[in-house]
Amino acid sequence: MASFNTFALLFTLSTLCLSNFNLVDAERSGFSIQLYHRESPESPFYDPNATPSQHLADAFRRSNDRFLHFFGRNTASPRSRLISNGGEYLTKISIGTPPFEITAIADTGSDLIWTQCKPCTDCYKQDDPFFNPGSSTTYRDIPCGSTACNYLEDPFCSSRQVCQYEYRYGDQSYTRGDIASDTVTLSSTSGRPVPFPKITIGCGHKNNGTFDKKGSGIIGLGGGELSLIYQLDKAIDGKFAYCLVPLTSKTKNSSTLSFGADAIVSGKGASTTPLIAGDPNTFYYLNLESISVGSKKLPFPSSTSGSSDGNIVIDSGTTLTLVPGDFFSELASAVDEIAGGTKADDPQGFLDLCYEADPNLKVPTITAHFQGADVKLDQSTIFIQVSEGVVCLAFNPAPSGIGAIFGNLAQANLLIGYDLKERTLSFKQLDCTQY
Repeated sequence: MASFNTFALLFTLSTLCLSNFNLVDAERSGFSIQLYHRESPESPFYDPNATPSQHLADAFRRSNDRFLHFFGRNTASPRSRLISNGGEYLTKISIGTPPFEITAIADTGSDLIWTQCKPCTDCYKQDDPFFNPGSSTTYRDIPCGSTACNYLEDPFCSSRQVCQYEYRYGDQSYTRGDIASDTVTLSSTSGRPVPFPKITIGCGHKNNGTFDKKGSGIIGLGGGELSLIYQLDKAIDGKFAYCLVPLTSKTKNSSTLSFGADAIVSGKGASTTPLIAGDPNTFYYLNLESISVGSKKLPFPSSTSGSSDGNIVIDSGTTLTLVPGDFFSELASAVDEIAGGTKADDPQGFLDLCYEADPNLKVPTITAHFQGADVKLDQSTIFIQVSEGVVCLAFNPAPSGIGAIFGNLAQANLLIGYDLKERTLSFKQLDCTQY
């Protein structure tokens, strides 16, 4: 199925009493939750028998698949643009009253929040129990013709006049079910759970394909009206931020996602670039003017995909940074001039510029020059080790005619703040293991 290495986030939620916290507290002070990488030991998807190189190979495979689906290639009559569940970061959230915990993919490249629901007449196997809407006192069906229903690309009605959705993926995986509202509860680093009432969700009754049995749905964090971010707008004032710990970190596996007042990125070293509206409004477009390799500045192509001004999508779930083929050739040449290593092939066949692992290999300084913001990439993620004797550049050419993506390896050790009210994105270099 598709998935880019979805920046799926692992929000660990509790079922504690909710009466001691409210939305006013959340809006005033902000709150944060922990994120766990898909391949970390805390993840339910973690395979202790896999080597670090195998984990990376799996990530690259998902990254490539997700990229194609992100821009609508190889899809089979999609009803909506949604990325499937093979992502990089996971989350647990709670739905309903009393809170029912689910493990889901949190995805900045999609909007709808959905989970498998009883009765599940055609569902993939999952380890955890299905959500039972009949057990939640706050669950409400959403009728056809309602505002929330009309946010879907192609909603349709059940015989009960309940709004229904269907998403299909390029590998023929799918989810179909009812649109409803219910309370969603998030945990926070303060230790107090934060409930959000009347959140629009998808209750999937027919879901199948290549979904993983350890996950039970998707949490959309995109820019569209059905995303968790959009629906929390009044509580978080359109602000969220994250700081991704590098995949190779040996000191800390968890990252942090912050909302509201806790998500303001400012002070010394902070820089800001416009968030550019595009089609669909799910995706976060930026204008990348050039990339510097050492002292050589390479102008970035202005061609676009879905946005009138932006030429690259930032996605915290895509592992690699993907750029147009011609530009990649220039980038690879500039990197090779500095690296000075012996060329090698990626054993997995995913990455184009690789070298024999050698302590004398020079790691170039790479800076992404966005409109108004110069962002120096963390050198620990310029090259990544793909096997015992091979390292590769964490950039790759994108398929011809399709737009570019700024992936999560390039975002490591950067505090990145989204302000959807001001339509800005801010960067600040930071050791994310200390955030």
